[in-house]
Amino acid sequence: MTTQRGSLATITLSVLFFCSGAAALVYEVAWFHLLRLAIGSSAISIALLLGSFMGGMCLGSYALPRCVRERWSPLIVYAVLELGIGVFGAAMPDLLPRLGAFYTELGATGGGSLTWRGAIAAAALLPPTMLMGATLPAVARWFDDEADASARLGRFYGANILGAVFGTVVAGFWLLRVYDVRIASHAAAATNVAIAGVAFALAARTARASSVAPASKPATLVDDASARSRKRAVTFAIALSGFTALGCEIVWTRHLSLLLGATTYTFSLILAVFLSGLGIGTAVGVRIAKSSSAPRRALGVCQLVVAPAILWAAFAIAHGLPYGEPTWIFQPRVYANMPLHYAWDFGRCAVAMLPACVLWGASFPLAIAAAASGTGAQDRLVGGLYAANTVGAILGALGTGLFAVMALGSQGSERGLTLLSAIAALALFAGGSKSSPISNTPRASLRRVALATSVMTAAALCAGAMPRLPASLIAFGRMVDKWDAPVEFLTVQEGISASVAVTEYEGHRSFHVSGKIVASTQGLDMRLQRMLGHLPSITHGAPRTVLVVGCGAGVTAGCFVDWPSVERIVVCEIEPAVVNAARVHMADVNRGVLDDPRTVIVLDDARHYLATTAETFDIITSDPIHPWVRGAAALYTEEYYGLVKSRLRPGGVMTQWVPLYETDPPAVKSQLATLLDAFPFATIWNSDPSDRGYDLVAMARLLPTNFDLTRTQTLIEDRPRVRGSLAECELGSAFALYSTYAGDAKSLAGWLADAQRNVDVSLRLQYLAGLALDHYRDHEIYGAIRANFAIPDGMFAGAEHELDALHARLLR
Repeated sequence: MTTQRGSLATITLSVLFFCSGAAALVYEVAWFHLLRLAIGSSAISIALLLGSFMGGMCLGSYALPRCVRERWSPLIVYAVLELGIGVFGAAMPDLLPRLGAFYTELGATGGGSLTWRGAIAAAALLPPTMLMGATLPAVARWFDDEADASARLGRFYGANILGAVFGTVVAGFWLLRVYDVRIASHAAAATNVAIAGVAFALAARTARASSVAPASKPATLVDDASARSRKRAVTFAIALSGFTALGCEIVWTRHLSLLLGATTYTFSLILAVFLSGLGIGTAVGVRIAKSSSAPRRALGVCQLVVAPAILWAAFAIAHGLPYGEPTWIFQPRVYANMPLHYAWDFGRCAVAMLPACVLWGASFPLAIAAAASGTGAQDRLVGGLYAANTVGAILGALGTGLFAVMALGSQGSERGLTLLSAIAALALFAGGSKSSPISNTPRASLRRVALATSVMTAAALCAGAMPRLPASLIAFGRMVDKWDAPVEFLTVQEGISASVAVTEYEGHRSFHVSGKIVASTQGLDMRLQRMLGHLPSITHGAPRTVLVVGCGAGVTAGCFVDWPSVERIVVCEIEPAVVNAARVHMADVNRGVLDDPRTVIVLDDARHYLATTAETFDIITSDPIHPWVRGAAALYTEEYYGLVKSRLRPGGVMTQWVPLYETDPPAVKSQLATLLDAFPFATIWNSDPSDRGYDLVAMARLLPTNFDLTRTQTLIEDRPRVRGSLAECELGSAFALYSTYAGDAKSLAGWLADAQRNVDVSLRLQYLAGLALDHYRDHEIYGAIRANFAIPDGMFAGAEHELDALHARLLR
């Protein structure tokens, strides 16, 4: 029996856990993708999803030893669990949209909305994730009578993590980029079914072997006061280890996404590095656990060394990795080859993150060895430790992401996490020692005090040396060459989901969100933002209700303050810090819109708001939101445009930004083709006065639009504030405004023939745009659009001499 378990069965189970870990990460990415579309992408929605996913794994690991009878074959139980996961995985692509539709139909708001979001997340994620969490305790039962059970279970845990690394890379860089969540989920489900088949076969084989093997001696447990105290200390420490690990992952993900660009690929990359470190650490921890006579002390050392490892990561991200930016070394070669680019960035992330991640990875197998008390009840031991670690991870992720970073900043959060790692070390060094008579002597007590003082002093020194997050990183992100620019920082804020800065240089202010300038007072940017607001208003004529998707600097929303017909301006913004910075530092250019009595600020994901509100609007416009930012492509899908159409009043108008920089032709084609399919009468307008192309404005209505120069000129002249606002951007006449016309669906049909449509199940646009993050082909793209330019008959109306002049200008 032991031989059977020690060779073929152990190797087979390691492979199965690897495959199971890969499938689990594919599910996590795919299910979060679908559920974010259903319940929104706000910080609280993401917290509910994360809590439900990890909470299910915690419940599963804790419940299995207590709910599943021990007489059942462990391998049969494991096979049934994997089969159940596969069944859920195959059903999820159909089930989750239905749950989302049910939630949307409820139209819940306020506290009721949060309750229903939590209920939907729990109903969708708890059943399959409980099965996932139960797999390791199920197999642990098989090793109850094995002396080296903790080492073997550590190997399975490590194999599972390394499989998760594989799943992260495959899902983020291939399955979802090339296919969609449906195919990705079905591929993962097939993997689980195959795992179940192999596990059933292995169970049958080992059952035959055990039928002729001598019976094992009954398992024994050492359950004295010392063992209980030791187990409590280990459980407490492994919970704190999970807390610090996920807390640091939240902070580092924020920082590295600033430095590398917040694309979907960057988040996959960071997660892959984090999990790789855990996998490597688990392998190291297994070896130490097998050879060490004091695994609890080794676990304590791991927790203590985490403190300087966190300090190292903070210094590396703030002061080391930026100078490994390819623009400083060999930009053309790296940026021309995306695999090389991402391999380089993987290495940069690893330099900062791996030391701490290896220590956290080593902690779990060491915890199993440290808490073990003889043989037997491995399922309860492993399940309890896994549950404690997961609870700590949930609290660390939510506490850091929702509260600590906003209240204490990154520096304060990392200081707190450093001190918590030292507390975990102290618990291990002291735990269980008081049960020994020798340990209660005065000398032993003095040693404990000295040890505690030394540990906390070392941690305090690390915390005190923790560097601040550079303001330049928040403002300019991956544009490292601008870090030394002589700008004045008017404000720098770390918000709940994004970091914000406002800078001033040579009389111009720039508004930065998550390492990117999203608005400024320079001419080209002001022209774009004013067009996004005034162009649909002029086209409509007398708008009353307006929805602005994204606040930004507030300039687009501020356009509607100039319109006397406007009665209600709803601004949807996911990050409160953006609203605060725009209100304080951009009020002179956004017309004080955020304090206007007509304005309502909705702190929510705009798509979620549109799906759950019954309100309709005359105008729905968007502040510039780049499609390469992870999740932003959900505002450019076929389904989103259908939602917009359902919320437009008769005669309503939608406008949206189309960037031509930091992108490439396939991404621009995807965005335009998807929009023009939904709005066949849409038109596009060029904001660049040099007519070389930089940004476009797409404007859409449900019916054909006739642009009348005479009517428009009268409308502008009758509204002095509108005329003044447009004149500041050299658009103060109907002729100047309509001279920005750049095309329509019919003229672009040939160019867009090979475009990939952006739909909810694929979010193809975010994968296309993410690959073109470092491309500046705006003139080339606009040249291709101009090559297909034509003025449809009847598009413009007015006096003959005006039309002749406009046509001459447009055809020039």
